[in-house]
Amino acid sequence: MIISVPVMRMLLIMVLIISVWGVTTLQAQTLPPRPIIVTVNNAQPLAFGAFTPGASGGSVYMQTDYYRDSDGTIVLFNLGYSFSPAMLYVRGNPGTVVTVTLSPSVTLSGSNGGTMTLSPGPLLPLSPFVITVPFLQSTELLVGGTLSVGPIGSNPAGNYTGTFSITFNQQ
Repeated sequence: MIISVPVMRMLLIMVLIISVWGVTTLQAQTLPPRPIIVTVNNAQPLAFGAFTPGASGGSVYMQTDYYRDSDGTIVLFNLGYSFSPAMLYVRGNPGTVVTVTLSPSVTLSGSNGGTMTLSPGPLLPLSPFVITVPFLQSTELLVGGTLSVGPIGSNPAGNYTGTFSITFNQQ
């Protein structure tokens, strides 16, 4: 079998093109980041439990490790009222950096009159944090707080409610 020179050159060029293409790695643009999904655990809001402010009041602290403490003339009671940090679930792609910003202090209103000041924080995990679990799993976020309480005359017994905001920024 005799192959002419132009056909031989054509075959050689085709072999070179195929071999170069086979070695070259093709890359596509990465997918845009998936927005995070935040879900509030309504069964576990930020709660300070039962206490009495005493003669001059003080502060009640709710930590992210479920430890509750107080200062001033506040006496903490264990009467079956729950106390806990707020629990939220954050879902996103692994490697997503999430920065959490809490609102400044807010005023809580009492069911029998009176007001208290809530300062949200600390957070666990600390902000910013990186999502390390697959998208179908959630990263648990705990939010503690400090409750500033006046004397018993200014803060009668009752339920005190209010809201604070949490801003999530993903990178």
